[in-house]
Parts: sequence; C-alpha cells; structure tokens
Amino acid sequence: MKKNAYWIWLSLLLVVLLVAAGFLYNSLKDKVELSNLVAQTTAAPSEDPTADPAAPAAPTATPRPAAPDFTVYDVEGNAVSLSSMQGKPVVVNFWASWCGPCKSEMPDFQKAYEQHGEAVHFMIVNMTDGMQETKEKAKAYVDKQGFTFPVYYDTDMDAAMTYGVSSIPATYFVAADGSLIARANGAISLATLEKGLSMIME
Repeated sequence: MKKNAYWIWLSLLLVVLLVAAGFLYNSLKDKVELSNLVAQTTAAPSEDPTADPAAPAAPTATPRPAAPDFTVYDVEGNAVSLSSMQGKPVVVNFWASWCGPCKSEMPDFQKAYEQHGEAVHFMIVNMTDGMQETKEKAKAYVDKQGFTFPVYYDTDMDAAMTYGVSSIPATYFVAADGSLIARANGAISLATLEKGLSMIME
C-alpha cells in the first residue's frame, strides 16, 4: 500500500512540474527570442590620448561589420545579389519547405512584408539543395500558402556557405548602408521580427 501511495505522489509531482514548466516556457518565450536577436556591434575603450588614465574608459562603438555579399536567383532564374539591395534595409531569412519551424514563422514574415515592404527589402532565401529541397517544392509551398514576399533560390548554396548557415531558420538584419546589424537563429515571433526591423529602420 505504501508503495502504491509513493508512486501516486510521484506521478502527481511530475504532472505539477510539467504544468509549471509549460507556464514558465510561455512566459519566457518572447524574452528568450529577443535575447536570441544578437546585435552585430561591440564597444571598444576610448583611445583619446588626453583622457585621464585613472578615469573609466568611455565605450565607443566600433564600426559595424559589412554584411557579406552573396548571389541567389529569383523565380525567373535571374541572379540577384545582396549588394544590389543596398540603399534600403534588408531582411534575409533562410528557410526550406521541409522545415517546420521555418513554416511556423512565415505568416509573420508575410505580415511584416505587407506592412514594411515599401521601406525594406525582404530576401526570403530558400535553401535549394536540389535533393531534399527543390525549387518546385518551395514554389508550390509558397503558392499554396498565398505568400507574396519575394522568394530567392540558393541553388548554388552561395548564400548558405557565405553565412555559414548550418541550421534553419536563420534571419539577418542589414542596414541600408550594407552593414550587418543583427541576426537571429531559430524561429522568431512577429514581436522579435519587428524588433529587428526597428534596428535597421532607425
């Protein structure tokens, strides 16, 4: 009898812990996503020779790195480079139609495109390896969902290799001057996407 009571209490404790973990996950989800949005900038100490050496060094922002260029192809097969987008901010998102997390965030990218598409270039880059993902599969998925953002096909894997993309989805936020401002690995919410957009639309 004592043994049965022990297992019942243990089972109840496990259920309580699982429920608590679920609530904690939901409450922290957006905070974790926002921390996943990594700004591509660092601070360096001031090198002013007249500065008091005993005073704390004032941080100065170092130049942001340039976003590495790459070439992908539009639906008609025309080559399009990231550098050709310079002059407007750019959101680069790597995805594939077989990727569940990629598909979960795509409606949010569509909403953001509808709201900011005039001011921001959206480069939704399909990881078109020709085996697991083909242009035909990707296009069929986009057409079925009714997405209208521009999709580009990384058939040479130039973009993926340039950015070292080993897991998807992955999103990069590029300023109008071509500097890389922030990146996020994994699926992001609309709030996180808007946060990234605000960083490149300032």
